[in-house]
Amino acid sequence: MKHIQYPTQGTCSVMIDVTADDDGTIRSVAFLGGCDGNLQGVSRLVEGQKIDDVIAHLNGIRCGGKPTSCPDKLCRALKQSRRQ
Repeated sequence: MKHIQYPTQGTCSVMIDVTADDDGTIRSVAFLGGCDGNLQGVSRLVEGQKIDDVIAHLNGIRCGGKPTSCPDKLCRALKQSRRQ
C-alpha cells in the first residue's frame, strides 16, 4: 500500500491525500480546499483506476488562466507515488 500527502501550490486546494495498492490501483483520493463538489467528483472517478490511466487522462489540465489545476496536481502526486 502506498500513501502520499502532496502539498499543492498554484491551485485552490492546498493538499492532496492519495492511497494506492502496490499494483497501482488508486483506493482513495481526498483534496483539502478547492471546489468541493468538483473535487469529490474527480476523487470518485479515479478511485479504482490505475495510476497510469489517471495520469494519461488528467495530466496537463489547466484551470482558467492558471498553468495547472487540481487534476493536474493529482497527476503530480501520482507520479511521485510511483517513485516511492
